[in-house]
Amino acid sequence: MARSRTRRRRLLPQIGISLSLVGYLAIGPQSVAAAPAPSPVNSGGPGSPDKQIDAIFKDWDSPNSPGASVAVIEHGKLVFAKGYGVANLEYNIPIKPETVFHVASVSKQFTAMAVVLLESDGKLALDDDVQKYLPELPDYGNKITIRNLLQHTSGIRDQWQTLALAGWSLQDVITQDQALRLIFRQKELNFAPGTRNLYSNAGFTLLAEIVARVSGMPFPQFCAERIFTPLHMTHTHFHQDLTQLVPGRAYSYGNKGTGFAAAPLNYATVGATSLFTTASDLALWLDNFRDPKVGGAAGVARMQEEGVLSDGTKIKYGLGIALDTYRGLKTISHGGGDAGYRSDVIWFPEHELGVAVVSNLGSFNPDRAAKSVAEVYIGAKMAPQEGKQNRAEPKYVAMDALELEKFTGVYPIPKIDQVLTVVVKDGKLWAAGGLQLELHPVAPGHFYCKEIQADIEFSPQEHGGMHVKVTQPGAVNEAERVPAAAVTADFLPYTGVYWSDELETQYTFFVRDGTLYARHAHHGEVALAPTTTDQFASGWWFAPNMKFIRDTAGNISGVTLGGGRIMAVAFTRKPGPAIKEAGLQKLEKH
Repeated sequence: MARSRTRRRRLLPQIGISLSLVGYLAIGPQSVAAAPAPSPVNSGGPGSPDKQIDAIFKDWDSPNSPGASVAVIEHGKLVFAKGYGVANLEYNIPIKPETVFHVASVSKQFTAMAVVLLESDGKLALDDDVQKYLPELPDYGNKITIRNLLQHTSGIRDQWQTLALAGWSLQDVITQDQALRLIFRQKELNFAPGTRNLYSNAGFTLLAEIVARVSGMPFPQFCAERIFTPLHMTHTHFHQDLTQLVPGRAYSYGNKGTGFAAAPLNYATVGATSLFTTASDLALWLDNFRDPKVGGAAGVARMQEEGVLSDGTKIKYGLGIALDTYRGLKTISHGGGDAGYRSDVIWFPEHELGVAVVSNLGSFNPDRAAKSVAEVYIGAKMAPQEGKQNRAEPKYVAMDALELEKFTGVYPIPKIDQVLTVVVKDGKLWAAGGLQLELHPVAPGHFYCKEIQADIEFSPQEHGGMHVKVTQPGAVNEAERVPAAAVTADFLPYTGVYWSDELETQYTFFVRDGTLYARHAHHGEVALAPTTTDQFASGWWFAPNMKFIRDTAGNISGVTLGGGRIMAVAFTRKPGPAIKEAGLQKLEKH
């Protein structure tokens, strides 16, 4: 009997925000024209929908802040479309309904539809072996199907984390060919295909390549001709050419102190990401679930086929879309995040309502915004909020830095294969790693991380121990802090240079001032914290877990780096002496 997986893996985002939720669709008789002007029915007094939506976005409705664009489609009519904030801070260009945004993983559902269209053309089948179309992919001893790629059950490692492990910065120019070459070099899978569900952007990059090879045309062109043009999505394209000019685009920003800083994005990869579009165009796409001009009723139904693992476990994911409910109503949705771009689309089939929200600020929460907008229209038809559902951010309190120190440490979470590393920096508490997420105090031992909607509660234990509970929408994770004296302090046997043929890169491990460090030519160095015998945690988001391997004689022969969306990439130790470096000298102030 099939079992439904109801709890999602969450905690700290490894690359960017990816999944939202989904449901089923209803097909209606009405149709949509090309990006019509919003219906004037919603303009009115303070209780009108447009005024309520203005209130939702008031914090970003400023000429000095990045912001967002939102569009609402109901029963086939675009009833609301408006921009808030600034698309380009340097030139003070406001966000408008026609402003174009990079929408990250919202792109995946379009890639899925492209595959479904080719299936309807009789040119491929979802249960085909991907090697039929991609012979460059290694034979892993298990069949990987197109469906596996579409539902994140292939076992193929995520491309962004793998690229970073190979030495890339996600601010580098990253092209489709570069991503494909790295994927084709993967020697092992995270798991046997079909046995687990683990988000993989690489799978959708491979799908875009399959579409291009089977259709005989570039992937962006296929999507333009078969999806965007029929739906009159006139401001939408897949951005595979980094040099392509995009009139009216919004630029990407993050918070910096009390202001903002540019968050560059140089992706030239498609399939998993890089759809450029507007909120209004996305609304037209959402209405395709009601009136399926593209794919027909069979195509949109195909996209909503729920994934099933080999043991019968059901996953709430169709083909590039998440399938779920919100406050008792079925939903079809997906979110996305790259650099400072954030996006979310959600469709309520039972009420023929769709909401699209796109933003150019990394701290913006599009999922919460989209659901708040939906509540303006159909909140009365939703079930009451379950449990504690405080949609507003809690009020923060002041806490002394010395008080914060008692929460610092390393908290391994084996259930989701992640490590929470907590540090104090500049008098504030942070979740360490590439993203550096601030934990805001709201009460003694209680913190809130707004970027990931996480309540984080610390509880002191006996003998100096510390317990942490991380509560997010749809997920609760708990962990115990690693005791400082839990493992040996003799780190010299782990030192040396470790090489990966697969990634064509190396890491050097060395001891300084009694601490083990890892160093990479591009990433610099990071201090490691022991978690158990031969295992360490790092602050690098792409390699939070490091496990040293011993040969039959008990000597260290290699190390595996991974965690998150890659399980373990093997590195072999090169012959050489142990490495111990002198402590860093502090510069004297004159």
